[in-house]
Amino acid sequence: MVLTVLAAALVVAALVLPNTVVGLRPAKFVRIPAEAVIGAAVMLALPRRPRVVLAAVSGAALAAMTVLNLLDMGFNQYLGRSFNLVLDWSLLGDAQSYLEDSLGRTATLAATAGLIVMVLLLFVLLALSMVRLSNLLARHTGTATRGTLVAGVVWITCSSLGLQISGVPIASDRTAAALKIQAHRVSDTLRDEAEFRKVAKVDAFGDTPGAQLVPDLRGKDMIFTFIESYGRSAIEDPIIAPGVDRTLDERTAALAKAGFHAKSGWLTSATYGGSSWLGHSTTMSGLWVNNQQRYRTVMASDHLSLTKAFEKTGAFDTVGVMPGVQKAWPEQSFYGLNKVYNAFELGYRGPKFSWSTMPDQYALQQYQERVHSKKAADGKARMSLLILTSSHQPWAPIPKMVGWDQLGDGSVFKGIQAAGNKPADIIADTTRSRQEYGKSVQYSVTALTQWLERYGSKDTVLVFLGDHQPIARVSGNHASRDVPVAIVAKDPKVLDKVDGWGWTDGLRPAHDAPVWKMSSFRDRFLTAYGSTPHPKRG
Repeated sequence: MVLTVLAAALVVAALVLPNTVVGLRPAKFVRIPAEAVIGAAVMLALPRRPRVVLAAVSGAALAAMTVLNLLDMGFNQYLGRSFNLVLDWSLLGDAQSYLEDSLGRTATLAATAGLIVMVLLLFVLLALSMVRLSNLLARHTGTATRGTLVAGVVWITCSSLGLQISGVPIASDRTAAALKIQAHRVSDTLRDEAEFRKVAKVDAFGDTPGAQLVPDLRGKDMIFTFIESYGRSAIEDPIIAPGVDRTLDERTAALAKAGFHAKSGWLTSATYGGSSWLGHSTTMSGLWVNNQQRYRTVMASDHLSLTKAFEKTGAFDTVGVMPGVQKAWPEQSFYGLNKVYNAFELGYRGPKFSWSTMPDQYALQQYQERVHSKKAADGKARMSLLILTSSHQPWAPIPKMVGWDQLGDGSVFKGIQAAGNKPADIIADTTRSRQEYGKSVQYSVTALTQWLERYGSKDTVLVFLGDHQPIARVSGNHASRDVPVAIVAKDPKVLDKVDGWGWTDGLRPAHDAPVWKMSSFRDRFLTAYGSTPHPKRG
């Protein structure tokens, strides 16, 4: 009897399980699932062998839907969206790598093994539970038939009258609705792939000659920089913002003293909580790249990226500094970078800071020594793309600023890393995660602006922005997808070109500063600095 009750509880819980963490309320689990009523009616009508087979298959299918619901929970909690059955399996490998960097290989292997066992156990238990319940129905046909009819009437009554418990409808069709949503999601994804290929072939600047691209920036020392997870929450969240806002204001003043001025606004990112490469490619391509399939399509296309526009002029040497890249990076061609320095080419001998291979300050100093301090070949100017990583979750341990002349090979960071917080302690605590996230952003902004203050020239133009908001557990379940963006320069003519944008003076954008889709930045930037559109159509 106890096993039967447990089997029924497991099946009902799986049938009414929500797909968000915030939906995990007791009232969600005291509902009448329509799928159970229909399933009971079907089981009562079948002979023994087909009934047992159907019960086992139904249990396995319910287990699969439960896994998808749990994946939705995780993706909603971290990436602010649901799991995509077509596109997102590859991200599970990235998640494992992230855990390995944060918690260590042994803990990650143990967690992965435990997760696999739990999933297999879920399939077995739900299949056995369904078989057990179907056998119970067959042994008590009369009672089961009457009970099924009563349950059906109650379900219809509750549905018709909209009866609820604590705001939750008693009549549930959660699993059927989830299956329908998954089917639509797959269909929409496949259709989107075909439609986006057509969109990616259209380019307002695709046929613009190099001589007509960014003429107003010729001779400039152009630097585009992404700061990991630098989102609106860093500037406006009541827990995070005080420290970040103070840092932005202090750094604005310090840069002004050095002759630099800034304007800042907001961009709405195509991603949230992770998948930084989607934010990078959206900004640079001028296309809304919000999933992995779109990313692959863009990377394989000849669509003009903002960075490649500088290469196309023939007047700029183009360089990338990517401390987060630890494998082959074919995207180099799309971004039009003549040379890329990855994590293994910057001479770092210090410790990793969780996922981040090296502190931002060290990466910036290496950029200075290997690239920025040297003249480009053939008298060209230079355009650089930098991806900073120190503000990547789990925000423990966080580097600290050291003297720029003391960086050496990075060994100076060993003591700082050893004395820092442990990732496992921060991951498990939402309040501490928010606090440490804010500190990591302060560090990254400080490192970048100190570098500019120290090494920037009258021709340096720095464009820096966030790639996405931090995970929902830090930014909140209803946070926007906005990220700050700033242009910093000594030459007043550079900022005069964007005076009509309505951006805020300084590094900290006002709450009501303009908000643009991230995909609009490329065309606005190219236009502002004198580029002439010559559309290319597929």
